[in-house]
Amino acid sequence: MFESIIVLAGLGLLSALGLGIASRAFHVDTDQRIQTIAGLLPGANCGACGFPGCNGLANAIVSGNGKIEACSAVSDENRKEIARLMGMEAAETVKRVAVIHCNFPAGGVGNKFEYLGVTDCRAANLVAGGPKQCVYACIGLGTCKSVCPFDAVTMGDSGLPVIDPEKCVACGKCVEACPKKIIDLVPVSRMVQVLCSSRDKGARVKKVCSVGCINCMLCERVCPFEAIHVIDNIARIDYEKCRVCGLCLRECPTGTIANLRGWEVVAEIGESCNGCTLCARACPVDTISGTAKERHIVDPERCIGCGICVDQCKRDAVTLVKKTAAVRKAAAAGE
Repeated sequence: MFESIIVLAGLGLLSALGLGIASRAFHVDTDQRIQTIAGLLPGANCGACGFPGCNGLANAIVSGNGKIEACSAVSDENRKEIARLMGMEAAETVKRVAVIHCNFPAGGVGNKFEYLGVTDCRAANLVAGGPKQCVYACIGLGTCKSVCPFDAVTMGDSGLPVIDPEKCVACGKCVEACPKKIIDLVPVSRMVQVLCSSRDKGARVKKVCSVGCINCMLCERVCPFEAIHVIDNIARIDYEKCRVCGLCLRECPTGTIANLRGWEVVAEIGESCNGCTLCARACPVDTISGTAKERHIVDPERCIGCGICVDQCKRDAVTLVKKTAAVRKAAAAGE
């Protein structure tokens, strides 16, 4: 019995010695920057970067196989610190948020049938394209909410998801999960959006939804920049031409087009204006007035914030100022 214990102890010591030698022989030095960079990344491990979690991206960045910009959730401050650690310049990034191209009112668009299956939009979509009367509509079971790793999606009273632009980091998880493909990642500079995805003709849309695009083409006719056109029964905005002036959304009879920024911009003319009249002549809505060689003024109620006057001014006298709806109304009233 005692001899067996001695043998087992000896084998244990030999095994420990062998493991110690092996650990030294096969030891691979780990770059300390990997752990530091992983700590600067958000830690959500959402995988949107294309790597297996934040540690995977950190390893890829250090090895040169990944880019800092791959993570849309990292803060600007941490992005710059990672760039400093890697001895490079931090690339400028464009803030994007998820937008749901559906906006049915409270009570929804009505159901074709009662769905009693798994509470998942993807599962419901397998049954005759989902229960909604509009086959393009959000199913509203909250799959986008369940997959969001940043708690940026909540469910609104109408049954539609609501995205918090402050929390949304454009990771794309909701885009990937949506079976209707009605969620898009949009730069914040393009927040005038068509909140409908229906390809049905106007008469059909009217029957099932009060806020859908009815192909009336009023938005197309009113746009002074030819930036919006009705294609395949749905209004589409060309953001290379769009000036985010909002004329299309003011003209839209169903409220399908919306300004998701929550604020607008209007032009203001400063004291350095010499009355050259270039801005007034270029304004597409005739909202600038004044006599030659005198400072011009802008009517804030009619100004669409397109910025053409800013481009035309040779003296940098015209600026675009952010206005909430309340401030804009007060300015127009001269308060």
